[in-house]
This record gives sequence, structure tokens and C-alpha cells, in this order.
Amino acid sequence: MAGDARAFWLASPGRGEIRPERVPAPARDEVQVRTRHTGVSRGTETLVFTGRVPESQWPHMRAPFQEGDFPAPVKYGYLNVGVVEQGPDALLGKTVFSLYPHQTRFNVPASAVTVVPDTVPAHRAVLAGTVETAVNALWDAAPLIGDRIAIVGAGMVGAAVAAIAATIPGVRVQLVDIDESRAELARTLGVDFTLPDAALGDCDVVVHASATSAGLTRSLELLATEGTVVELSWYGDKQVSVPLGEFFHSRRLTVRSSQVGGIAPGRGRTYGERLALALRLLVNPAFDALVTGRSPFDELPEVLPRLAAGSLPALCHLIDYPEE
Repeated sequence: MAGDARAFWLASPGRGEIRPERVPAPARDEVQVRTRHTGVSRGTETLVFTGRVPESQWPHMRAPFQEGDFPAPVKYGYLNVGVVEQGPDALLGKTVFSLYPHQTRFNVPASAVTVVPDTVPAHRAVLAGTVETAVNALWDAAPLIGDRIAIVGAGMVGAAVAAIAATIPGVRVQLVDIDESRAELARTLGVDFTLPDAALGDCDVVVHASATSAGLTRSLELLATEGTVVELSWYGDKQVSVPLGEFFHSRRLTVRSSQVGGIAPGRGRTYGERLALALRLLVNPAFDALVTGRSPFDELPEVLPRLAAGSLPALCHLIDYPEE
């Protein structure tokens, strides 16, 4: 049966609103999902909210179920956990993750949802997209047993990388950030914390996730000879400077991009397999430390400006939905 829903739209850069949506009865190959939680990533999503997606990147930055076009009006988001209310018997009543924007109820192909394991709470499952990005970064970095690893930038993605890297036997993992309050986050994740100036060098791999030129520069400084920086930051329309003179060539350093939209060909995994792995990793309760606040859906138009401005500090901000 068809029904009414509500969705969050970016009406214009810096201004969001909740709009009514009409959701038809699902087609035979679809499921209808009632949203329980969505997550707001303070990185990419706030760049979208403030209209800072460069025009050259509009096609590449589209979310899988985005409606509208950049800069606005646009319905954007990709961290959604809900319950299947209509669809195949095998999925009815299941809690599922999908890459759908902030909307109370919606239809998607059944192939577009992934069942959340019973061992993973629904609120934690909103991190699946972020953990998937972290998995992809570590696949690109390919660290080995006993490696010296630094993650520069203790935001949502950097923290997820650190949590997974800490499970590799024998590694030295440092989470590096200018914010001393992130030390408690590092302790929860089971890794060391350090300010940039005190970080240990001779790293085999540095994952950069601070989205600053200073962070990328420090990442290069921390590398051992022939080490690699895996660049996870997305800078939007900001220009970035980086020292490619000095020690860069003499130490044969590498800067490698990593983006969740692609999987290294040699990895031999599908996107579905990568997402299922991310959800299995979320059995670890330490990931709850990445959810740093929550608000009801109706307050989202007021919450996003605060997240974008930094007046509401957050890693992942959880949005709770009414049963409607």
C-alpha cells in the first residue's frame, strides 16, 4: 500500500527543510523501509549543506538515491538504518542498512539493502558507510603485521580507520589530532593518541583524514623512507598545498588517494561484500564512541547548520525517527 512520508531537503546552501513525500506501493523487486535512524557525517554532508561541492565534482558526488542536483535543492544522505515493512518474506521485519537520504519511509530495490546482523544495534549500524570507507582505505594502504601506522585526523573516518587498524597483530597505531579531547576517543578504540608535534615518525603507512594542508604535510613528515600516505580527506572547493620538494623525492615517498566509490582491482571483492564486512566489524562496541550526539528527525533543519558551523561538535550525529 502507498503512504505518506517526510524527507529532509537542502532548499538552498545553508538552509534545510522537511518536505512531504508520497511513497507508492513497492514494486515486485522492491522493499519499503521505515527509517529508524540516519547518521550525519560532519565531513562530506556539511560540505554539501554549505554548497561547497565544486561543479566539476557534481556527477561524482551524487549519493546513490539522491534527488535534485547540486548545489540545491537536493535530497542528500547515505547512512540509513530502518525496518522492512513490505517486500520479500525473507526481508520482512528485518533491520537493514541502505545508502538512502534522511526520509521517514521509502522504497528501494531489495538488492540495495543489507541486513544488519542481530549482534549489531540499529543505532551503531548507521556507521556502516563510514566503516566501509575505512575498510577501503586499509585495503588501499595494505598494512602488514608489525607495521608502524599513524592516522592523522581523529574525525569520524579517521577514528574508524584507527579502530580497525588496531586489530592487526603487532602494529603500532597512533591517532594524531590537534584536539586533545580526542585522547579519550583513542583510548576507547584501543590506540595511542598524540598531538601532531609529538607523533612518532618512521611510519610505514600514514592515513590522512584531517582535510587540512597542515595535516597532509605532517603525514608526509611522519613517513619512513618509501612510506605511503593514503589520502582520505575530501577538500571540497579548498585549495591544498603540500611540500613535494625537500624530503619528498629523496625519501621516495608516495601519496595515494582512496575513495569509497572504487575498490582496488586486485582486491577481488564486490561492493556488497565490502558493506557486509563493515557491518560485521560493527559488532565491536568501541564504535559507539563515534556516535557523539543524537536529535529527533524534526530538528534536522536546525541541527545541520550547527554541525556545519561547528557550534555542535560531533563525529557522527544520530537522527532518531518517529514511528509513522
